[in-house]
Amino acid sequence: MELHVTVSGRRDLAGQIYRQLRDSIVDGRLAGGTRLPSTRDLALQLGVSRKTTLDVFERLLAEGYLNSRRGSGTFVAETLERLPARERGHPNPQIRAATAASSIVATPAHKAQATPWWQAQAEALYASLPRLDARLACDFAGGITDKSRFPFDIWRRCINDALRVQARGHGMYREPAGEEKLRLAVSRYLAFNRAVQGNWQDVIVTQGAQQALDLLARVTLAPGDVVAVEDPGYPPARDIFAALGAKVVPVPVDREGLVVARLPKAARLVYVTPSHQFPLGMPMSLARRVALLEWAQARGALVIEDDYDCEYRFEGRSMEPLKSLDNAGLVAYVGTFSKTIFPELRVGYTVPPAALAAPLARARQIGDAHGCVLTQTALADFMLNGHFARHLRRMHQTYSQRRDVLLAHLRGPLAPWLEPVTPNTAGLHLAARLVAPLDATAVAQAARRASIGLHPLAPFYLGAPVQSGFLFGYGGVDAERIDAALTSLATLLRTL
Repeated sequence: MELHVTVSGRRDLAGQIYRQLRDSIVDGRLAGGTRLPSTRDLALQLGVSRKTTLDVFERLLAEGYLNSRRGSGTFVAETLERLPARERGHPNPQIRAATAASSIVATPAHKAQATPWWQAQAEALYASLPRLDARLACDFAGGITDKSRFPFDIWRRCINDALRVQARGHGMYREPAGEEKLRLAVSRYLAFNRAVQGNWQDVIVTQGAQQALDLLARVTLAPGDVVAVEDPGYPPARDIFAALGAKVVPVPVDREGLVVARLPKAARLVYVTPSHQFPLGMPMSLARRVALLEWAQARGALVIEDDYDCEYRFEGRSMEPLKSLDNAGLVAYVGTFSKTIFPELRVGYTVPPAALAAPLARARQIGDAHGCVLTQTALADFMLNGHFARHLRRMHQTYSQRRDVLLAHLRGPLAPWLEPVTPNTAGLHLAARLVAPLDATAVAQAARRASIGLHPLAPFYLGAPVQSGFLFGYGGVDAERIDAALTSLATLLRTL
C-alpha cells in the first residue's frame, strides 16, 4: 500500500514520519492488522534514506504500535482496536465496530470525568473571577489593575539580573517557602508599611493569595469542618473552602465589619477582610477586632486575614492589621502583588502562626514544590532597590484621581439613583447602593447595551438580605473614560 505521509523540509525527517504514522494508528486510519510497506519502499516513496525509515519502524515496534512477522512484513498492532472510540464516532469503521461490541466502550458511566460536586464548585469559582470586557467602552469590573503604568524597563533589568544569578546556581529544587531574598523583602515591607513584625523566616511565598488560602485551609480543615466567612464577601475564598469539603457559613457584616456575635460556635476557621471589607469597604472596628481574637482563642480557631488593597488608602490613617494585635498565634496574614503589580505575576504570601509554618511548607512542597525562582529573585531586587515603593506612590496618585472622578459623579449627577455604601477610603473599587426603585440586573443589562459594564453586588451575598447596588472597579479604567461613562449612565437612568 502507499501511505499518505507528508515530509516538510529536511529537518527531523524521522520525527515527522514517526508522528504521522503514530497518529494514523491511534486515530484508526491505519487499522489493526494493516500491512505496511517495507522500509525500502517507504524510503523511495518519501525521498528519504532507508536509515530514516528504519529508525521510524524500530521506534514504533519498540513502543508496541507495530508487529513484525518474519517473512511476512510489518503490521499495525491489533491491540489498539480496543481503544474507546471518539465521542463523535471513530473514523475507522473496523475500530468503531470493535468498540461498539467492547465492554469498555466510552459511555458516560465509563468516561473519566469530574464528580458533579467538584464540577459545581469549579463552575462557581470560574463565574466569580473578575473579567474585563474589552468590547465595552468602559467596564467597571473589580480586581483589575493598570499595567500600562508599570515600569517594565526596570522590571526587565531585574529579570536579566535574576537570570544571571540563576545561571550560576545548581539545577535543583528550591525551598518550598520561597526564596530567602524575597521573603526578606516582604518581611521588611510588612514591618515598615503594615506593622506586621517578624523576620524573613515567618514569610511563606505563594502563587498569589488564592494559593495561600488553599494551603491554609488544607492544613487546618477536615471535610465537614465549619468555616465562617463575611456576608457579603469574596466568592473565590468561599469556593476554596467549599471545594475542600468544608461547610461554609455566612456571617453578616455591619458598619463595624464582621458581626462577631453571629459567628457559629463550631467554626474552625474564620476568613475576614478587616482593613477594607470586601466588597462594601468598611474597616473592622478595634472593638470587633479584639472580640474576634478573643473568640478565636476561646475556641482554638484560625483567623485568616486577607489584607487585600491595603496599599491604597486615600483618606485618614491606615488601619493596622489584625495580625499586629495577635500575640497568641491566632492569625494567618495573607497578601498579594496582584493589585500592586499585576495578577499575571502570580506572587503572594502568608505570614502564618508559627505552629503552621512547617505544615504549610510541606503542603506547598507536596502540591507544586515551589514557585518560579526567576520571578521571585527579580521581585526581591525590585523591592529591595526601592522600585516597588516608587511604583506604589505613582499608582496611588493615579488611582486617587480615578476615585475622585467616580465619587464626584456618585455625589453629584448620579445621587438620585446611587450612593456609596460606606465612606470607602481605600482600595480599587467602590460599592454603591441603588436608592431608586430599580432592579440592579435590569440596570446592568441596559448599561451594557450602552457599552458600560456594571457589576451588581448580589453575587457577593450568600445568606444575608441582598443589598441592591453595584461594585465600581476603577483600577483598569482611566479617569477620562470613567467621566464619560458615568455621564452616559446618568442620562440612561433618567429613561428607566
